[in-house]
Formats: sequence, structure tokens, C-alpha cells
Amino acid sequence: MLSRQRHQERLFDLLEHYPVVAILGARQVGKTTLARSLAADLDPKVHFFDLEDPDDLARLAEPKLALEPLEGIVVLDEVQRRPEIFPILRVLADRPDAPARFLVLGSASPDLLRQSSETLAGRVHFHRLDGFDLDEVGSEDWRKLWTRGGFPRSFLAENDHSSFEWRDDFIRTFLERDLPQLGIRTPGQTLRRFWTMLAHNQAQIWNGADLARAFGVSAPTVRRYLDHLTSAMVVRQLLPWHANVKKRQVKSPKVYIADSGLVHTLLGLKTADDILGHPVSGASWEGFVVQQIQAALRTRPEDCFFWATHAGAEIDLFVMRGNRREGFEVKLTTSPRTTRSMRQAQETLQLDRLVVVHAGSESFPLADGIDAVAASRIWADLG
Repeated sequence: MLSRQRHQERLFDLLEHYPVVAILGARQVGKTTLARSLAADLDPKVHFFDLEDPDDLARLAEPKLALEPLEGIVVLDEVQRRPEIFPILRVLADRPDAPARFLVLGSASPDLLRQSSETLAGRVHFHRLDGFDLDEVGSEDWRKLWTRGGFPRSFLAENDHSSFEWRDDFIRTFLERDLPQLGIRTPGQTLRRFWTMLAHNQAQIWNGADLARAFGVSAPTVRRYLDHLTSAMVVRQLLPWHANVKKRQVKSPKVYIADSGLVHTLLGLKTADDILGHPVSGASWEGFVVQQIQAALRTRPEDCFFWATHAGAEIDLFVMRGNRREGFEVKLTTSPRTTRSMRQAQETLQLDRLVVVHAGSESFPLADGIDAVAASRIWADLG
């Protein structure tokens, strides 16, 4: 298993400042492994409860009696299975000189986010955990990471075939078992069709009316499907930037399958050659690179946008960091060039920097205020 030292150090810091820290992420993304790694460094001051283990559930039959005497770090894994624990955590977190801090792990769901936010307001910090990124696997493995995605078991599989089989099993189990456990009751077969349709439309601007017609349902229904998969952290929505300019701007979000490996599995693409020969390759590359940029810059989701006008000008990622404005365009090419659209974005958005991320091996200046950065060097050149 690869080290996730950056996340571990961040959790150490958060646990010093917050009585409750929540690690949120999709199923199988490595939350439990990360928590156990943290626990190994803190032993014997860690108490671990797995709420999918009947023995641990029995220990928590009376949660307040079980948790109140504990000192150090208390880890509660799969906390969404016992939402009634949140009010008890509030009481325990508010004790003077509280002897324990709580690390809760959960697969995100609307109920989990609502209950924890409302009950623990001001006491909890949410830490999002995604799959492996280039900083963790090494920049030389960018093709492998793009092909297989960042789920640990997928990336670390013996070969591409084994990786594909793991992801295929994950999708089936996720739809048939995990989503119902998160309180999402839409039939798995329906969501599989919808998820596959999103894969075919990776990195496209949301058009609920078209998808509703294709499904033979209403636009609010397909929007609910989208929100289900977004809340489960397997789909991302990138909001549009609305600037006070004269051009008519796109106002719907851009939608990405959150993991490139899942895109490829939903489309039946097993190898890098399969991906490069498929029409979705450029969109898959865009989603993969945008996620790597956001991780390298350590941006908050609310600081990241895309920008597009109905006249055709666009930028794939627009990041606001304080007063600094940065734009990123993603190209599946080894010979990036400037375009009129880039110039329009540079001028309209008043960018401090515009970066074109490409599939070549070198980074170099493209034009005044525009740099080309190799995908393999995202963390070195941008981080």
C-alpha cells in the first residue's frame, strides 16, 4: 500500500484543533486504511470502532456509556450506519478539557452530511479523501493512474485486466448494496444506465432536458439521479463562473465521473490503447487532469469553476485563490498551442496566469502570460 503521508499529516493537524474530524470519501477509496495508519502512529491512544462489525456494534449498544470514559483518539468507521451517535458526539465534544477527540469515517450521503453538519456545527471539520493522485503514485506512473483511476485496489492490481475486473465488481456492488445503505432507493439498474450515459458525456455541460428525453422521465428525476451520485462522491459537478461581462455565459454545471478508471470501466475500455481509440479519450483526460490540478493547488471546491460563453469561448478550469485568478486548459496532445478561446478567457477573466496542461514530457512558455505544463509535472510546477 502506498503511503498517504500528506493526508495523514493534515489529519494530525486537524485533530489538534477540532474535537471531531470527519473523513468523507467514496466507498473503497482508502478511508479505513488511512485511519489505521494514523492509529498505528498514535498507539495505544486510539480506540477503533467498525460499525459494520457486529462485535463493535454490540460495544456501542449504549454509545454514551461506551464512549464517555475513553481518552485519546476515538475512530468511528462507517458512522452513517449509526446516525444517532452524532448528538452524543456533540455532548462529548463540549466537555471542558475533553479527554478524547473523534475521527469519524463515512461514505458521504445526503443524510450523513445534513445530520453531522446540523448536530456538530462549529465542532467538526470535513476532510475529503479521494483516490491516489500523482504526488502519491509518482509522476512517471501518470498513464497507469489515468487508465486505472485512483482507487487503491484498482491502481495496485497486478495487471490491467485484474484492475478492470475489480472496478467492474465495485460498480455492481456500489449500485446494488452501497447506495441503498446510504439511503438512496433508486434501482441499481437505472442508475447504472444513467452513470454510463454520464461516462459517454464526460466533461460535458449538464443538459437535463436531453437526458430526461433519453430516459423517458422528467428533468427533475434525472437531476435527482445526478444528485445521488454526486452525494456518494462518484460524480463531480464543476460550477460555471458568472462574471459581469457582456457575453452570454453558460450557467449549467459541467459534470465529471470522479474517477477516470470508472469512466473507462463503464465504457468497457480495458487498456490505454482502448482509451486512446475511443471518442471519450479527450474528455476522460480533461477530468483526470482537472482533478490533479485541484489536488496540487489544494483548492476548495467553492473556489473552482469553468467558464464558457454561448459564442464558444471557454476555459476548462478557473481558480480563484484570494485575489489571484488562474486559468487552466487541458489538451490531450504533446504539442499544445494557443487558441483564440484562450486569449478571450485571458482577457475577459483578467487572468494572472493561464496554463495549458498537455500529455508531453516538458514544460515551457507558450506566449505572454501562457505556459505549457506537462501533466507529469503538475505537482512539481503547480503544487
